[in-house]
Amino acid sequence: METGTAPEDEPVWAGLPPGLLRMRRLLLVVWLGFLTLATGLLLGLLAGPGWALFALLPLTLLLWGWVLLGRNWRSWRYAERADDLLISRGVLWREETVVPYGRMQLVEVTSGPVERHFGLANVQLHTAAAATDATIPGLDPAEAERLRDRLSELGEARSAGL
Repeated sequence: METGTAPEDEPVWAGLPPGLLRMRRLLLVVWLGFLTLATGLLLGLLAGPGWALFALLPLTLLLWGWVLLGRNWRSWRYAERADDLLISRGVLWREETVVPYGRMQLVEVTSGPVERHFGLANVQLHTAAAATDATIPGLDPAEAERLRDRLSELGEARSAGL
């Protein structure tokens, strides 16, 4: 085998779209921006202007959260293989879930109001064992529906032989 080529049975990983990262970062800015403003005003009015500097703490959290959200977003990926679906996530504690197509009972596509505004949808996989239920967050709705249809089709085909 040549150097730099992947083995044939190596899964082809797909990452999450950047819209999920934009949505999460915007929510972080909105909530921590509000917290910074409220903390600065309350401390400035009640304890004096010197204490208002403690309002910079939420800004520090915002910068730290900005970086962590990027790392978390990059850690999520999924791969469709011949017999199962792989979902990998995590930065410090890497977690890889293998969901056999024949064990899938239900595949749902959900999207809350904020996710719909950003054009995102989640794919929720339910299996016979509750511990192996898995979610792929923040997909484009068309990709989520394609994945739902493909997984449902493969699940029906694989479970028919059981």
